[in-house]
Amino acid sequence: MTQRCDDCGAELGSGDAAVRCRNCGGLLSLNYAAPAERAGVLSARFDTRLTAVATFDPRAAEAIPLDASGVWRYRELVLPDASASDVVTYPEGNTPLLRRAPVAKWCGVETLLMKHEGANPTGSFKDRGMTVAITQAKRIDASAVACASTGNTSASLAAYAAQAGLPALVLVPSGQVSLGKLAQSLAYGAHTLLVRGDFDDCLRLAREAAEQLGVYLANSINPYRIAGQKTIVFELLQQLGWRAPDWIVLPAGNLGNTSAFGAALREAKELGLIDTMPRIAAVQASGAAPFAASYRDDFRQRHTVDAETVATAIRIGDPASYSRAVRVIRETNGIVLDVSDAAILDAKAVVDASGVGCEPASAASVAGVRDLASRGVIGRGAVVVAILTGHILKDPEILLQFHRKTEPAPARANRPVEIEPDLQAVERVLDSARQRAT
Repeated sequence: MTQRCDDCGAELGSGDAAVRCRNCGGLLSLNYAAPAERAGVLSARFDTRLTAVATFDPRAAEAIPLDASGVWRYRELVLPDASASDVVTYPEGNTPLLRRAPVAKWCGVETLLMKHEGANPTGSFKDRGMTVAITQAKRIDASAVACASTGNTSASLAAYAAQAGLPALVLVPSGQVSLGKLAQSLAYGAHTLLVRGDFDDCLRLAREAAEQLGVYLANSINPYRIAGQKTIVFELLQQLGWRAPDWIVLPAGNLGNTSAFGAALREAKELGLIDTMPRIAAVQASGAAPFAASYRDDFRQRHTVDAETVATAIRIGDPASYSRAVRVIRETNGIVLDVSDAAILDAKAVVDASGVGCEPASAASVAGVRDLASRGVIGRGAVVVAILTGHILKDPEILLQFHRKTEPAPARANRPVEIEPDLQAVERVLDSARQRAT
């Protein structure tokens, strides 16, 4: 297995710690032989592994099998030359594919499924890529690992580095990271640096640290991260009985997931796991929408912005995986759009009220489905999978802000009610709730 530059085709060894091409600076992808099996044989293998985990007897085994991970179950398509002793796994993945009628109705589509990556160990999809990146760091005897982050990556890196026994360095923009995410990084023991700048400043500094200080960079420009994130698609296809949906709609920030999804669909089609390619819709927040601006310009110009949005996980003004994501949008006849913060928070309120819940950035995908359906881009009868990237507790401050306001609350705010310690007060609240329900 090697690492190959997307731009010039130069190859680096699998043990090379570089995450960009040493020849031209381009992004790297993992290059490995495709499995000899195709179509039904390969899908049956993955299905058998899933079934085997259900019958796992912990008393009869020395360790939890790799098949328990929703990443390593697909190891032939992730990191085929990794040995079981190398792998650093929680395990991760195995996230639910949910159907909630109120959310589908609000979006205006009949079949809307939500793939909730917030069910991963540290509460976001980042764990899927991080298990592979930290496994690789262990394989190359890295002395330390590092990342720049808006919060979720740092939490995931900190957890997996702790499990691997590696020092972890995380760089986050000062004052711009949710306390929930920051608390995770601190709790897992990462050396957490609050940088007086934005995410792009943090990533530049992390890259310099990787190049000059010898730490292993685990951001989404790392090809091993992208390899792990492909499994979101493999798993949802398996959950759908290896039938591709019409659309996959996802939040878009640094564009690592957009890139990973395209790579996964490309492989699935080539291997015969699916017959048709879903269309991808990448959804950005209007205050952090450089990729959407480039899409409207037919990708003739790469736009950058000073990002600002309540959806902190996608508050990125200069996405690192831009070129890969452009290819994905073109290959899947995809679309890129942006939605307002108000639309994101409205979508979050609907998802939360359905009993599912998600962080604001996750709700961008649901807001995007509603927008596309209202314009007729997504047909009412289409099968749509919206990706929820993070847990509801990842970014709770936005809801607490509504609770503290004294002016009339917007419909999305569900304030706590302070009462006297008597039953009549409880009854009044209960009567009011029943009236609203009818």
